[in-house]
Amino acid sequence: MALSFPADCRYADSHETARLDGDRVRVGLSAFAIEQLGDIVFVELPEVGATLKAGQSFGSVESVKAVEDLLAPIGGVVEARNEAVLASPEELQNDPYGEGWLLQVRPSDPAEFEALMDAATYGAKVQS
Repeated sequence: MALSFPADCRYADSHETARLDGDRVRVGLSAFAIEQLGDIVFVELPEVGATLKAGQSFGSVESVKAVEDLLAPIGGVVEARNEAVLASPEELQNDPYGEGWLLQVRPSDPAEFEALMDAATYGAKVQS
């Protein structure tokens, strides 16, 4: 898979992505992280209504290689979770920046979004 880093996403050091979606933020996992994990077999996500704190674990993703914690790129309240990814974890690999999203979060501090890396910075970090 050719790695891409959409310019309308922001990126966390821990490889989660954040994309503005109206007044919410759609949280996902970068194509780089997914490529490193290999075949994903299980995803664990919080319930709708859960409160996330930036930098803290909100779930996990399990592949044939490893189990990795998912860390919240921003804090806020979970307003939706992607049930399709929970049912078919391979959706993460098929379309990480589209249908492979994980959560929709109402941010508690919009400045946290701005503090994340832009696509050029993240791309340079993971490809060095």
